[in-house]
Amino acid sequence: MSLDRTGLELGGFLSYLTRRQEVIASNIANADTPGYKTREIESPASFSALMRQFTPDVQEAPGLQSRNDGNNVSMDREARLLAENTLRFNLAAQMLRGEIRNVKSAIEEGRTS
Repeated sequence: MSLDRTGLELGGFLSYLTRRQEVIASNIANADTPGYKTREIESPASFSALMRQFTPDVQEAPGLQSRNDGNNVSMDREARLLAENTLRFNLAAQMLRGEIRNVKSAIEEGRTS
């Protein structure tokens, strides 16, 4: 896998995770809104899908129990998803920084040759 491909895939993954964070934040913000239904974002089938202009669908999360007011947001679930998403984002950002360092190092070595 080339640096270009890896960088594109990581960039696409970061974009996906950013969108996922927005959906989770929206669920949390609407936890007390009567009738609000929890939404979730479609996961990419692979890293390669992220390079092909993957535009995930946002849809209602299936199988969640609704309260009396019709809202089905579970703060425990959303907190878990938020923590998971944050870990993935930080890991992908760290990997992308490593790729950039590698390219920078190669450029600097080329100048001294």
